[in-house]
Amino acid sequence: MKKIIISGILLVAIIGVVLNFKRNENNKVLEELHTYYLASDKETITIYNKDFKEIDELYRGTEVKGYKTKIINKENNKEYIKIKLNEKEYLVSTDNIVENYQESIKETEKYVRTTTTVYEENSSKILGLVKKGEKVEIVGFDKLESGFAHRYKIVYNETAGFVYSKYLVDTKEEADKHYDEEGIYQIHATRGNSQGGGEAGSLDFYPYEKANFKENIMPEEVRSLYLNAGVLKNIDSYIELAKNSNINAFVVDIKDNTSPGYESEVMNLYSKTNYNHALNTFDEYKNVITKLKENGFYVIGRITVFKDSYYVTDHPESAIAGTNGEPLSHNGSYWPSAYDRGVWEFNVELAKEAVKEMGFNEIQFDYVRFPDRTNSLENTGKINMKNIYNETKAEAIQTFLMYACDQIHELKAYVSADVFGESAHHYVTGYGQYFGAISNIVDVISAMPYPDHFGAYEYGFSEIVWTVPYKLLYTWGSYAKERQTEIPTPAKVRTWIQAYDTVRTPYVIYNSEKISEEIKALKDAGLSGGYMTWNASSSLSKYTEIASAFKREY
Repeated sequence: MKKIIISGILLVAIIGVVLNFKRNENNKVLEELHTYYLASDKETITIYNKDFKEIDELYRGTEVKGYKTKIINKENNKEYIKIKLNEKEYLVSTDNIVENYQESIKETEKYVRTTTTVYEENSSKILGLVKKGEKVEIVGFDKLESGFAHRYKIVYNETAGFVYSKYLVDTKEEADKHYDEEGIYQIHATRGNSQGGGEAGSLDFYPYEKANFKENIMPEEVRSLYLNAGVLKNIDSYIELAKNSNINAFVVDIKDNTSPGYESEVMNLYSKTNYNHALNTFDEYKNVITKLKENGFYVIGRITVFKDSYYVTDHPESAIAGTNGEPLSHNGSYWPSAYDRGVWEFNVELAKEAVKEMGFNEIQFDYVRFPDRTNSLENTGKINMKNIYNETKAEAIQTFLMYACDQIHELKAYVSADVFGESAHHYVTGYGQYFGAISNIVDVISAMPYPDHFGAYEYGFSEIVWTVPYKLLYTWGSYAKERQTEIPTPAKVRTWIQAYDTVRTPYVIYNSEKISEEIKALKDAGLSGGYMTWNASSSLSKYTEIASAFKREY
């Protein structure tokens, strides 16, 4: 038998080829670099120099190149590996190194700080909700931003889904607490459920950083005309009036009850009856919004949410119903329940489409409430609100607005919510609006204190209140201003003003002087975020008649 002899040098060379080792200029085999990710149960991890001295921190999830050989620190007997980053070498604990990016987070459980929505992956579709104080299992995340998980993948009640990380905390004790329990929270905890809307103390008053988008600047004071979707073909006349009248913004209907603004693909998907009744084509509507923006106006898209007869036509199962199970008419309209997550998804998807396709700066949600004056029907069992998650009305409204803000802010657009003037008082209204709980979440809160909507002698006035709009709105404004001091992160207050003649006797013509009284009263009360003109018909002649009120200095 013939023997084959392979020299040691040749053998090393062969092994080097097989293992893909690299060599230096002296033909010495070098250890191969591998791809790793920094991992921790915190947002940052510590890196060390060759002497095991702390020198910096890096965000978890950072991709690095490193060697498999472990280095022992004899002082603490811990293992480290050498990594290369920006052409420099560091040491990092083997506890903080993984090969799979999805293993960059090491926390395994969290607790829910405030009741929050559970989503499908990469979607606004709602799978359910988890309530305050509940424990969830952490099994992944969608992406890391400066080491923070944007949304955690969780398992709860055997269901996997995603929740925004900002609503989760590390301990049960933290989760069970209310924000500032010895201070601000006590103000709300004493406000009960006399109207049927829920306990104020069950709502969330944790501080939220308000949105501030550099590429989408909101005017400090918004001075806006309202346009319904039926008048948009005359947009040039409104633009001319606005430019000559100190107006810097427009509110334009995206969807009013039974008056959809345009042929929206979201409507086509979720509510074909809305789609089939659109007042403008997609292109007609887009051309109007584009023209407004090209002329320098801040543009707000208005969506009526929980008053939508057309949506109920398509989804009777979502409607507030009578004892026979059929949708229940309330003042001639049908209301999808604010507890129903399908209607949440529809309106938020519509909002997102309007931002992306039309370029709205802000989405304004109107009818963010339950029908008013239904408490007696509920108490006698004559109405079914479809409360599948056992929420109070105020909880459902606040949680909807959290959901809407989380989705719409990702598109760098602002969110505002309309509320009744009544909500500026110190109780939770029977339809679920509580000023502080809403203001704490949204970017702008817009009350509707129309003088002819008040009781004739509200606040103990000796005069009929709509005859003295300055006195009325200054008094009302003091309540709204006080509500703003009761929360850590209040929204801007931008108020709807009555821009129509009264519909109650004694009839009062709201001319430019009366409009001026409204505007001055709000500013004198400290509500400086601006105003919007409510005139349901968007009457160009009425706006022209009162335009001098917009030009004045206040």
